Amino acid sequence: MIRSMTAFGSAKAETEFGTLTIEIRSVNSRFLDLNFRLPEDLRMVEAALREMVTRAIARGKVEVRASFARKFAAESAMLDTEGLHRVAALLKAAREVLPDVPAPRLSELLAGTNEGLDPEIWTPMATEACTRALVDLQASREREGQRLAEIMQQCASGMNTIIQQVETELPVILEEHQQKLAQRLRDALLAANPDGFALITGQELSARIAQETSLFSLRIDVAEELARLRSHIAELEHILNDDDQAQTGSPRKGGSAGKRLDFLFQEMNREANTLGSKAGALSMTRAAIDLKLLIEHMREQAQNIE
Repeated sequence: MIRSMTAFGSAKAETEFGTLTIEIRSVNSRFLDLNFRLPEDLRMVEAALREMVTRAIARGKVEVRASFARKFAAESAMLDTEGLHRVAALLKAAREVLPDVPAPRLSELLAGTNEGLDPEIWTPMATEACTRALVDLQASREREGQRLAEIMQQCASGMNTIIQQVETELPVILEEHQQKLAQRLRDALLAANPDGFALITGQELSARIAQETSLFSLRIDVAEELARLRSHIAELEHILNDDDQAQTGSPRKGGSAGKRLDFLFQEMNREANTLGSKAGALSMTRAAIDLKLLIEHMREQAQNIE
């Protein structure tokens, strides 16, 4: 199952000491780009969170935000009177410059009178919240990835229809070319000499037409290009339906699906270009253009796949 790089996940961990919230946002990027926005009191958990996110996500620009709220028991909460006077003096000085500065809340005053967060308490809370937030994020990425896969599968179905149409039209194109060639040869003979047909036998005329038709059929032979396009479409289906990554929960050994798809669409585009260069009829030119449009649409979708 493929995953989109655009998603959001969040989770909370609560204990008698307080609540810790983790939010993870991700958007598309060529590589894994991690950005942590943590309060200074929670900087101690950054290394653990970085390791968890790195194991779970292969590509994308990822932002991890954390916030916390302590719980204070009324009987154990104490205020530093001297500290409150200092805060009041600072607040008065600040309001002389910025009159709208709000007064601190009681919870903030209580937090200011306590020591920093205990790593043995808050680190497990952070890892617990991050684990659940990653599960939420991955579920969102998989849902969006499924939507992108459905779009690409629809495009692949359209490509198969075009390929089948080209294969059906090729014999008709050759037959029409043979008839046009025969008519041009007859017209040329009559223009050169009204008795031109007396100077060439039917067998020679047929041989000449067969030779020219054979050369034309070689020039517009796109069997290899169509076969390779079918092979690429089969590989596309394999990548979109590959559930190895979903089962293991880690990036596949062969590389990310997004990068594999990007390379695959380059190969598809190359075959479509060759098909257009060999076009022996307007219908083949249109088919090559339609194929390129579908390939480009799939490539745009793949830009957001991990």
